[in-house]
Amino acid sequence: MVRRWQPGALVDAVMAKRNVGTRIADAPVVVALGPGFTAGVDCHAVVETQRGHHLGRVLLEGSAGPNTGVPGSVGGESARRVLRAPAEGVFRAVRAIGERVQAGEVVAYVEDAPIPAQLDGVVRGLIHDGLRVHTGMKVGDVDPRGVVADCFTISDKALAIAGGVLEAILYLSRKLVFDEAGKTS
Repeated sequence: MVRRWQPGALVDAVMAKRNVGTRIADAPVVVALGPGFTAGVDCHAVVETQRGHHLGRVLLEGSAGPNTGVPGSVGGESARRVLRAPAEGVFRAVRAIGERVQAGEVVAYVEDAPIPAQLDGVVRGLIHDGLRVHTGMKVGDVDPRGVVADCFTISDKALAIAGGVLEAILYLSRKLVFDEAGKTS
């Protein structure tokens, strides 16, 4: 599919925590997010997605930090804020992004298996109804800070990562132009 489109830049942001098929030859500029990629091998640049001092940094060689398997802390909560599929099947939400929930309330189902909130807060993210999921898959999250407006704005983490992607594309595109100009002179 990518070859048919012939993009000038390709960003792999599928949140798989591993490379599921992206190649450095897919486009003149290939940027990948987070763990599972090596700059100079799978892509031209990797953007760090792990919270901390390196969040959003562009790596032109090497890899991002490894997947820790532990969600970042939000409002003092980490793993309990994440909603995970209890079974394999089709996902169906019964609550919406921005709704307040109490611990124990059902937020969604996978087939007939309920997915309860593990803490009080606001539903901040959910995958789309009708998607097929596997056991343990992240399907949403609850923000314990309880600020509904935060559900409809771009997070600090997303802004940092997006800034890194933009920086990588601009840098690599400029480098590509200058490298091509050097070849013709």
